[in-house]
Order: sequence, then C-alpha cells, then structure tokens
Amino acid sequence: MSARKTLAIMTAAAALIAGPVLSAHAATAPAGQQTAYATTAPAGQQSTYAGQTRAAGLSEGQTAELQRQVDSFLAEDPQARQISANRLATAGGTVTLAVPGRSETRDLASPETALACGDGHLCITDGRGRNYDFYRCGYYDFDGIGDGTFNNNQTPGTRARFYNSDGSERWSNVAKSTGTASWTPVFHIRPC
Repeated sequence: MSARKTLAIMTAAAALIAGPVLSAHAATAPAGQQTAYATTAPAGQQSTYAGQTRAAGLSEGQTAELQRQVDSFLAEDPQARQISANRLATAGGTVTLAVPGRSETRDLASPETALACGDGHLCITDGRGRNYDFYRCGYYDFDGIGDGTFNNNQTPGTRARFYNSDGSERWSNVAKSTGTASWTPVFHIRPC
C-alpha cells in the first residue's frame, strides 16, 4: 500500500473517530461566517441563537465562552437540549446559564423578562449564577457550585430533598420558603 493511500485511510479514520466529539468551535465555516452553534443545533436554531447573542450585545468572545458552557453542560447531561443561547431543557425542568460579563442571569430568548420561580417550582441559583428551575418530580443529578439561593415555591407542605454524593439525605426544605445554601456538597435533588 502506498504512503499516500495509507495517509488517506488514516486521515479518514481519524475524522470518523474524532467527528462526534468535536465541539462547535472546531467546526469550520467560510471566513467571516464562523458561528459557535455550527454543530450543536439545527441550522434554524443556529441563527436564532446567534441573533439572541447579537441582540444582547455579546462580543464574539463572550458568545464563544457561553457556547463552551452550553457544550460542557450538554456533555455532562446527554439528555439535556439547548433551547436558547443560554437555556437548556433538562429532565427535571430547565437551566439558564449566566452570560459572561453580566451580573444578572436572564434567558437571552426573552432578556427583557426577569427569571421568576413559577408556582409549583423549586428554583435554585448557584455560585456561578446558574438558575435551575425544577418543575417535574423525580430524582436528579445536580452540579451546583458555591453558595446561592433557593425558592421552594411548590405546593405548601411539599418537601424538597437534597442529597450527598452517596445518596444519603443532606437536608430538606418544606414549601413554601426561600433561603440560602452551599450547593457544592449537593449532588442530587428530589424536588418533590
């Protein structure tokens, strides 16, 4: 086998192996047309998300950092799906990621509307500014970091439970109430 043929086979094999794990930032587009959403969302959503970041005044660097955060979240939770430039649907509800350089977390799909904790929801903000909105009962992995807040806005008397890495209950809270917590040691949540 010639060296050229061997190189072609090796290149093709490497592309097949690396293809599924390439991030959106490794995708190539014509000069001036690069988008952070090239491999993470269908074409229609790509332009929608890019429009959301432009409307919010994000720089290319901020947009790229935000998409890196989205990609990282998606890698950790393969069931999650991106529904706006900085919001993801999860098994338990939604997660809205903080926008780089912004002090208040808002969904870039409707940035004029402050995030609110709906009736029947358990909402958490962690030390990174991520807003978790749980509105489905179940047992969910949780990756909150640092100190933050919670709003247990569920039906009065509903108990939200927070668990250690080994599955033992760390603490619980009865609705309706709000408070502060350290999220770093919480690994799982049962909102109701």
